Amino acid sequence: MLRERPPLKAIVAALCVAAIALVLWRAAAPPAGPVEPAWDRVACARCHMLVTDPAYAAQLHTPAGEVLFFDDPGCLLLHRAEQSAAPAGVWFHDSAGGGWLAEADARFVPAAETPMGHGFAAVAAQSAPDGLAAPAALAAIRAREGGAP
Repeated sequence: MLRERPPLKAIVAALCVAAIALVLWRAAAPPAGPVEPAWDRVACARCHMLVTDPAYAAQLHTPAGEVLFFDDPGCLLLHRAEQSAAPAGVWFHDSAGGGWLAEADARFVPAAETPMGHGFAAVAAQSAPDGLAAPAALAAIRAREGGAP
């Protein structure tokens, strides 16, 4: 007994559905690393000021694939402290001009004037061994602003 082969249209339709599902799945996945913001066009996810100065920029990737940009490292640290879900990734721009730093590779040093006045700039950990890790920088920001540590 001969088996009937599925019609070519059914195979093509199934492949199209699979391709669309793959594209949608990839679109919802977080980026593999930091992405450049549209400088002077994207607003800080916390304070809504434009992200203009790379020296203080930061970004957080949500598990759903959304990329949130921040104009001040303190804005990202405060935002993250208010969220219950763990981020998929966090990057800070090296204020010394070295590009994006993963949170584990960043330390926070005092900075006189940051966009929102939180008072810290991110630098590479190896260049500032006495710099603060993110939790300590967050505690210092909260203490300065009169909030809970």
